Amino acid sequence: MEIKVLKDILSANDQIAQRNRQLLDKNKVFAVNVMASPGAGKTSLILATIKKLKEKFDIGVIEGDISSNIDAMKVSKEKIPVVQINTGGECHLDANMLNNGLNNMSLKDVRLLFIENVGNLVCPAEFILGEDIKVMISHTPEGDDKPYKYPLMFHTVDVVIVNKIDLLPYVNFDLAAFSEAVKGINSKVKIFPVSCTTGQGIDEWVGWLEKRINRKSTG
Repeated sequence: MEIKVLKDILSANDQIAQRNRQLLDKNKVFAVNVMASPGAGKTSLILATIKKLKEKFDIGVIEGDISSNIDAMKVSKEKIPVVQINTGGECHLDANMLNNGLNNMSLKDVRLLFIENVGNLVCPAEFILGEDIKVMISHTPEGDDKPYKYPLMFHTVDVVIVNKIDLLPYVNFDLAAFSEAVKGINSKVKIFPVSCTTGQGIDEWVGWLEKRINRKSTG
């Protein structure tokens, strides 16, 4: 019975996600679902990317948190539209929550939309939202074993960002072994080692993202 209930929930979610995608495609909005454990640097990556691209694209952000609007306040300082979604205890965003967020944002004024998911490496992997790409952030202080512990997350994403590489000399993180493990789970995934603190690797990530945005805008 529990399996059937879960399938019913995911089926309903997928139908709403499809409508979200149709809405985003109609407005030529490129949507990025950003997932990570707490403290990995979701907001930091979003802010670093905004600073590189805000002169080229109109950007919006939908912030997902169990409670509070701390991250939304940080992003709003960049003078871009931000919609806060508080899940009230749910450990992930779902397609219906995103739909409510989209209905509270003027999509005609947005070309790049960041969706900051709730900090979790389990639940968000189960729920598609209607996004164009899924991005998972891992960070060096949490260790290089996460692909083995959370394989579904790594299997479902399009991009893995390895944040805080400026700390590699001080933490036990084998970047080569981590990358090999990720590619073993998902051979098509793109991996970008970055430091949101020093800016190392951000240009490579932003350059790749910019090409994807332009492809959708001109398609």
